[in-house]
Amino acid sequence: MNPEVVNAVAALAGRDVEVGSWRAVGGGSINAAWWVTLSDGTSRFVKTNAGAAPDMFEREAEGLAALAETGALRVPSGALAGEAAGERFLTMEAIETGRPRSSFDAGFGRRLAEMHRSSASSRYGFDHDNYIGSTPQPNSWTEDWVEFFGRHRLGHQLDLARRRGLVDGELSRLADRLLGRLSDLLTQPEEPPCLLHGDLWSGNYMVDSAGEPVLIDPACYYGQREADLAMTELFGGFGPDFYDAYREAWPIPAGSFERTKIYKLYHLLNHLNLFGGSYRGQCVEILKSLV
Repeated sequence: MNPEVVNAVAALAGRDVEVGSWRAVGGGSINAAWWVTLSDGTSRFVKTNAGAAPDMFEREAEGLAALAETGALRVPSGALAGEAAGERFLTMEAIETGRPRSSFDAGFGRRLAEMHRSSASSRYGFDHDNYIGSTPQPNSWTEDWVEFFGRHRLGHQLDLARRRGLVDGELSRLADRLLGRLSDLLTQPEEPPCLLHGDLWSGNYMVDSAGEPVLIDPACYYGQREADLAMTELFGGFGPDFYDAYREAWPIPAGSFERTKIYKLYHLLNHLNLFGGSYRGQCVEILKSLV
């Protein structure tokens, strides 16, 4: 880790400490990640990325704070963004990992339902635009869910993919047809918007030393809760007890199967933008099933 980043991490600790040691840890495909031990024996988790957008880590810290305010699920505390020697970083509580309890999935499902149910809003969006992975995610406040998801989710990802040359004629035609009839497939929900993690796949939660779930790497906004559940289904990693407990705590409205396809499409389009054409086939498959 860059020595100037090391000094900046120590300065952000808010007390008279120095960095004693650090080691690289797995941090995903976008950022480098470090476990930092301070001179008072406490530890911090640090992400670094010289190429990150200027506000990317600040927006992530805001998302973690928003999730923490619900009190439903643990998130790393004390997230602070900084920059040193041209390298951007995010420092936060370091959480020791453990093994999930036998009731882990059911408890996770109930707590996610509690998070959703306790965080009602009057509008869709968020106080700031943010990022899903490294992709910009617009969050302009919107009264109508169909308009929000069509413009700021599907439409935005399609515009990015077209500009990057990732959309061929078939994908473009199918996507335009879907956007043209989106109001037939996504009706305005009766329940209010709620706070979403926004990118809830198995790589964005961890198990703490007590065997309990911890949410990490959010892309928060206020939306329809089925959008969070759709992402949990896309790549697996959530057991039947998770879904049973969620639905017992807060039943899902009828017709969710088709709506879930639309919410999955958003994430597949984002993966198309992040990782390239290998995700085109899955996008086309979902689009064909919808239109």
